[in-house]
Amino acid sequence: MPIDMKAAFAFWPSLAEIAAAVNAGRSTAAAETARALARIRELDGEIGAFTFVDPADALRRAAAVDARIAAGERLPLAGVPVAIKDNIWVKGCPITQGSILFRDFIAPEDAEAVARIEAAGAVIVGIANTSEFAAKGQTTNLLHGATRNPWNTAMTPGGSSGGPVAAVAAGMVPLAIGTDAGGSSRRPPAHTGLVGLKPSFGAIPYGPGFPEPFFGISCICPIARTVADTALAFEAMARASLVDPHAALLPPDDGLGSAPLRIAYSPRWGLDVPVEPEVAAVVDACVARLREAGLPVIDGDPRWPPGAAEAGLGAIQQSGLAALHGEAWKARPDQIDPDLGAQIAAGLALTGADVARALLLSEEVAVAGAAFFRDGGIDAAIGPTTPCAAWPVELLGPATIAGVPVGPRGHAVFTPLFNHTRQPAISIPCGFDRAGLPLGLQIVMPRGRDRELLRLAARVEAILAG
Repeated sequence: MPIDMKAAFAFWPSLAEIAAAVNAGRSTAAAETARALARIRELDGEIGAFTFVDPADALRRAAAVDARIAAGERLPLAGVPVAIKDNIWVKGCPITQGSILFRDFIAPEDAEAVARIEAAGAVIVGIANTSEFAAKGQTTNLLHGATRNPWNTAMTPGGSSGGPVAAVAAGMVPLAIGTDAGGSSRRPPAHTGLVGLKPSFGAIPYGPGFPEPFFGISCICPIARTVADTALAFEAMARASLVDPHAALLPPDDGLGSAPLRIAYSPRWGLDVPVEPEVAAVVDACVARLREAGLPVIDGDPRWPPGAAEAGLGAIQQSGLAALHGEAWKARPDQIDPDLGAQIAAGLALTGADVARALLLSEEVAVAGAAFFRDGGIDAAIGPTTPCAAWPVELLGPATIAGVPVGPRGHAVFTPLFNHTRQPAISIPCGFDRAGLPLGLQIVMPRGRDRELLRLAARVEAILAG
């Protein structure tokens, strides 16, 4: 049965409104949780967003929030139901990374971001699906199967945060927490009409949790329907930590911003890659509206070092997967998704020099990303989040984009660069293709300017909605 997406997006009030109602006693965390659980029962059989839902556990968590409210606490996310991606530890829950290898793993403790979101009053109602090891752009795995796009269940929501975005887009929860090591919490939001923020590296602590194969670029990310909701969740999680050695305190923010921002529009983010004409036309039209509204948007592309694409940088992920799971794959290749097996095999074939070259290229990309803003006098940059809309759920990626044959990561070219620059990047909805599938606009700012990025994104969101 098709999902009424307009009704799905209107199913929940804003996070602030949910919290205000629970804090004021007009609702309870238990009531909001029960509403989420009923919606999950109604829809998730068709979507496959969740890998684990324990109603008794969710209601126990809700009761703890209600007890805190009764004791006089007032919480910024009081009673907000939230889904957590199946690679982020939630104490006592099965967290599998979408892998048969971890089907019996129970998280021994909370990731610090999870503890913080719960401390803010959110209620974890379930664990949401990911591609195996969160390492491909389509959310399928041998353990839990496929997650489908609520806008069209024949299509993928993308990956690897497909479960979190499908849960929010279908109205099963109003908030999800994902991860992003190459766009996994920006591309799936773009494919499902949501907002996904990849913060500056270190702004939200990462861990305790599984070892990461991505070597210092992966971030924990809020996913929601609006920039305001995303910002509220970000504030609950973002601050320095003694647990994560890479966690960093963001620079002071006066809440006012600086002089008028100078924004660069980059239609292909400085890359020679195909973009679907519909995507280009929608993004061009959005940029025209921003200019009409008075935003100072100029044309400008970043200049990346030679080889700054998946082919040059992919060795980092491949070698990381090989180091963590190569022995398991060699012993039982049938227990690992063949798409991941291919990455592991490629990683095992790499030399130390190959990996070093990829790491050095990552550093060059970071330098180039900083120089784009510094040397060009640019405060922010905008462009498409993806070069195409969602594709059929059974495919790893579209075979062609704009009629040009592409590899399995051809859909993912615009997001990974900003993991390597460690800069904050956000995807917000910007329109639809002719088939009615959502498209996203990516906005990027220099590292540490996350709150300014959120303010700019909110302004762009309002202009595009007007």
